[in-house]
Amino acid sequence: MKRTIIACMASLTAFPLLSSTVVAQHIIPTPLEMKYSDPQQGNFTFTADTTIVADETLKNEATALAASLAPATGLKLVIQAEKTDGKQIKLALDPALKDLGKEGYTLQVTPTGIEVKAPTATGIYYGIQSILQLLPAEVVATQKQGANWSIPCVSISDKPRFSWRAFMLDEARHFKGEKEVKKLLDQMAALKMNVFHWHLTDDQGWRIEIKKYPRLTTVGSKRTDTQTGTWGSATRTGEPHSGFYTQEQIKDIVAYAADRHITIIPEIGMPGHACAAIAAYPELGTNKKPIEVMTIFGKAYDAYDPAAETTYSFISDVLDEVFTLFPSKIVHIGGDEVRFDHWKKSADVKKLMKREGLKTMADVQLYFTNRVAGIVQKKGRNVMGWNEILGDDLHGFLKDGQTAKAASLDKNTIVHFWKGSTQLAKRAIKDGHTIVNSLHSQTYLDYGYGNISLGKAYAFDPIIKGLTQEEEKRIIGIGCQMWSEWIPTVKRMEYQIYPRLGAYAEVAWTAKENKDYQSFKKRMVRQFKCWDIQGIQYAKNQIAKFSASDFFNHVKVDNWTPAQTPKDWKNVSFKTAGKITSAGNYEVVFLYQKGTHALEISELALLENGKQVAIDKHQAFSGGQLKGIIYKLKLPTFKKDAKYTLQARIKGSGGTDSHGEIKIRSGE
Repeated sequence: MKRTIIACMASLTAFPLLSSTVVAQHIIPTPLEMKYSDPQQGNFTFTADTTIVADETLKNEATALAASLAPATGLKLVIQAEKTDGKQIKLALDPALKDLGKEGYTLQVTPTGIEVKAPTATGIYYGIQSILQLLPAEVVATQKQGANWSIPCVSISDKPRFSWRAFMLDEARHFKGEKEVKKLLDQMAALKMNVFHWHLTDDQGWRIEIKKYPRLTTVGSKRTDTQTGTWGSATRTGEPHSGFYTQEQIKDIVAYAADRHITIIPEIGMPGHACAAIAAYPELGTNKKPIEVMTIFGKAYDAYDPAAETTYSFISDVLDEVFTLFPSKIVHIGGDEVRFDHWKKSADVKKLMKREGLKTMADVQLYFTNRVAGIVQKKGRNVMGWNEILGDDLHGFLKDGQTAKAASLDKNTIVHFWKGSTQLAKRAIKDGHTIVNSLHSQTYLDYGYGNISLGKAYAFDPIIKGLTQEEEKRIIGIGCQMWSEWIPTVKRMEYQIYPRLGAYAEVAWTAKENKDYQSFKKRMVRQFKCWDIQGIQYAKNQIAKFSASDFFNHVKVDNWTPAQTPKDWKNVSFKTAGKITSAGNYEVVFLYQKGTHALEISELALLENGKQVAIDKHQAFSGGQLKGIIYKLKLPTFKKDAKYTLQARIKGSGGTDSHGEIKIRSGE
């Protein structure tokens, strides 16, 4: 459905025309339908005698509106159940609007009143967020401002494209605390995001109090040191790191989120990413040996013992306490990056495989996942996990193509797609699974802006091509993920999250045909002002600029030195260091490190036994500024015994005193 937006007042002339429409003045995400009224009507202005009319069923939403307006406007609006004379903001449930779904709303603004109608209280709440976004940015201030508290006369009919609009925070790696979580929830609510995916356990820390197992926090929430820099780095902070949430704190945060119509989905990782739990209770591990909470980042070898009934008793006990804290009908169990070395050596796992007819390690993980799914379902909830739970070999851990052969995933389990070919997600959908699309190359907020720019984030479409309309309905939405291995501070976290969170909010809410990146950027100007007022440290000048830190997920394979830097254009070979391991897409970057001169590149080829099999031709400059330094190569087929090398056409920029490194990363 196309939006119809009609210019109606002089205050909108600052916004340029786009495709014969006026940009929706401020609202992010942009509504489904939005129509400005006749310019003669004027504005609605908030005054001291403005009242909020709402019955008892909408008391929470009416109170939220009044509380949002009071600090900056100085207006303490009265809430009453009955309509009276004078200006008013009416909030009303209307079952007749059921076509807008559980989260849709209508908003009508005239000079004498505002009316928000919706089939549910959630829709009313989102209508309120649109009212607040139509006001000056100063409305987010915590003390009285002298702004003109008027909004244009407008008519909006709105509903989200997807029901799952998620932001994930990883606090297992770096604990941020209650204050920062609530600040994130406030920003999510303003952008109409409705799922807070809370990553609470991992190898480097257990962050949730479980009273039956106190060592999970007395031991598992603390590590003695922390790796810094990037993957494989030898540097450490030299300082301990700890932190966890008490059950009372979690109850408070869950209630805070619920007031903002946000569901919190806890992630309790298993069977891998469990070192913190195993450090607390070594009997949970396959080796039954004491270990420490991990101080480095990466894929650990320790995993829960899938052959021990005590493992499942522990998981059931933990989930009993988790479910008393989180009303969500879904629990995320991770399931990603499980290394199978300990399982392969375990006599008990071998007995399990023989008893259950399991042929591969993938089958063992599926057995484990289905056992946990059964435990969860008996408690009236459902399981969600990263797409390794399907049994595919995403990391080469299974070896020899030993994917699942004797087991299949419980059909009720929700698959969180993050890695691999989209064919894997399509297969899961065709097998009857529900999907949340969080493809890492498009949605990971720890990736730098050189990898995922604001524009790239905005361009992401969760719907996978090649599905029928019925199959598309099984993709319920999007997640964007703030992994925190290399994000120790709030300042850095906010830099990574904002402004991309606004882009993902619009991806998840706005109808595809209504998306307009130029409009979005103009609407973000007001959002930037809001964040400035709120002290949020967003990426002001780094939105489309490369820096070396953007490529921490890439692995170094070679370097260049002055001896390898020609004065004029020349083909120079570089190693791939065994990082070409399968067919697919690869990104190669040239990162200048030091020297008087930059490096210029005009093309990069991938050679297989000396023969070119892929090439990317474009001009790049790697020096004090980094321009075009990402080269994309697609290997059609992989030959196990072949030798793969890189061949770049390069020259020094004005000289040969140049040092840098070549890094590579596989991707979709």
